[in-house]
Amino acid sequence: MLRSMTGFGRCLVENSGMTQQWEVKSVNGRHLEIKWHLPMLVRSLEPRLEKIVRSHAVRGRVAVSLSLSFSAGTGPCATLDAGQASAMLDGLKALAAARGDTYTPDYDTLLSVPDLWQDSGDDLAEDLFEQLQEGLTLALDDWNEARTTEGRALRDDLLTRLLLMEEWTDRIMQSAPDIKTERIAALRERLGDLLEQNGVVLDENRILQEIVILTDKLDVTEELTRLSTHLTRLRDLLQSGEDAGRRLDFTLQECFREINTCGNKISDVQISRIVVDFKNELEKCREQVQNIE
Repeated sequence: MLRSMTGFGRCLVENSGMTQQWEVKSVNGRHLEIKWHLPMLVRSLEPRLEKIVRSHAVRGRVAVSLSLSFSAGTGPCATLDAGQASAMLDGLKALAAARGDTYTPDYDTLLSVPDLWQDSGDDLAEDLFEQLQEGLTLALDDWNEARTTEGRALRDDLLTRLLLMEEWTDRIMQSAPDIKTERIAALRERLGDLLEQNGVVLDENRILQEIVILTDKLDVTEELTRLSTHLTRLRDLLQSGEDAGRRLDFTLQECFREINTCGNKISDVQISRIVVDFKNELEKCREQVQNIE
């Protein structure tokens, strides 16, 4: 199934005197970018937790947040790197003195400096990780379910537009040969009239040369063949849904190139209208595809 890059997931888990609430939010992006909002107690586990997120996502900007609370007397404690904290405060004090200011340290600000706080032990970190892994996985599953639901809606919309473009392609295929025949006949008649008005004998070889040139200019067989192939490719990608976002975007660009060439070659009012509508649908498809993972 296709997945949207936009989604929201949440999970609340209560066990062993600990309550964890995860939230996962995401929007579209060219690459996978993960932004974390974790309590300082578990900041050291971020690299391991990120591997879990990356196993559930391919692209997009993802924000992951965790809220932790513990029952009285059961919560672990983070340890302060007192040496580093003292060095920082001494540095600020020296800076204030150099500027002739009086410095009074605010120790509460140390709480907002994550690098000063560490887990109390490896065993505790491992035990926490196992519990957090469970909660994060549940939140990611909820997030992916939401993204899959939206991806299904995107797929249905794109398939509807694709069906319309396939019908238009068939109409161009059916009309192109008749338009080419009409243009060739019109060219022959016009050249004959001009030559006759000027008292010039009709040179059949010259007429044939002009017809060959015009035929080549009006021939869109190759463009329509490639366009049909691209549309089939789009349908396959929408059905498979595997890493489809970038491939869909590239294939839509190729469709735009081919239909644009058809419009330039065939100067016909009805075909021009189809080409304009075709381009509009392609642009709408590209906007939708920007949200597909």
